[in-house]
Amino acid sequence: MLNSIAVATNDKALEAECRVLATSLNLDFILLKEPIKFVSQYDYLLLKTWDGVAIAKTGKGAPKPVYVDFTSGAVDHRRKFGGGKGQDIAKAVGLNKRANLSVLDATAGLGRDAFVLACLGCSLSLCERVGFVRAMLEDGLYRASLHEEVAEIVNDMTLLSGDITTIPPDTRFDVVYLDPMYPHTDKSSAAAKKEMAFFRDLIGKDSDADQLLPFALSIAEYRVVVKRPKGAPFLNGSEPTYQLEGKSGRFDIYVSKSLDSSTS
Repeated sequence: MLNSIAVATNDKALEAECRVLATSLNLDFILLKEPIKFVSQYDYLLLKTWDGVAIAKTGKGAPKPVYVDFTSGAVDHRRKFGGGKGQDIAKAVGLNKRANLSVLDATAGLGRDAFVLACLGCSLSLCERVGFVRAMLEDGLYRASLHEEVAEIVNDMTLLSGDITTIPPDTRFDVVYLDPMYPHTDKSSAAAKKEMAFFRDLIGKDSDADQLLPFALSIAEYRVVVKRPKGAPFLNGSEPTYQLEGKSGRFDIYVSKSLDSSTS
């Protein structure tokens, strides 16, 4: 599922690199000569400006474009005041048992959960198979690498070239993290709802999400962590070793081997 989307810029100086990006994503390119609200031939634009790469809804009354931003707003607030290793995601991956874990985020999206784990000392590898989302994530990581407060954190976040199915079978990560797209109905913030609406529109849910779990289990040294909305079925129909229930969702944890520090 992919509603109409094109790569766009309103700056002639960015046209050449936007055309390269459009070709790499197999999308059309348009040089904007009018405000986004007047664009009618595409539902969305992957918009490149000097501020970065964003996804923008077209038409009148559309919300502001969405960027991957690790340096301000809710993401930066969580870095500073999010609760450290007491957060559910930290417990789910096992940071209460061992530090400095290598984690593969196989469904990275906008990279927010990966950034939280990198802030807590994990080494992150990220996969994102949707081309325009990957372009946004790559741009966000680059801009963050130039920011003195978070540069060291994002240096521990490596965006891989392929998806989880392209990772060599002899590769191992301490933890593999999965958060596949699902029809969310939670009472999230207005900003989160806007972003989820964008991605539901453009991508839909991950119809092959169940197939991710066997791949994850084959390359996880200690555990696979699956983030799920409340009430969602187990991925691949596989009951986890245990669960952590949160306010708006849960983490299903599939344990292969103990992370207890006494065994290291």
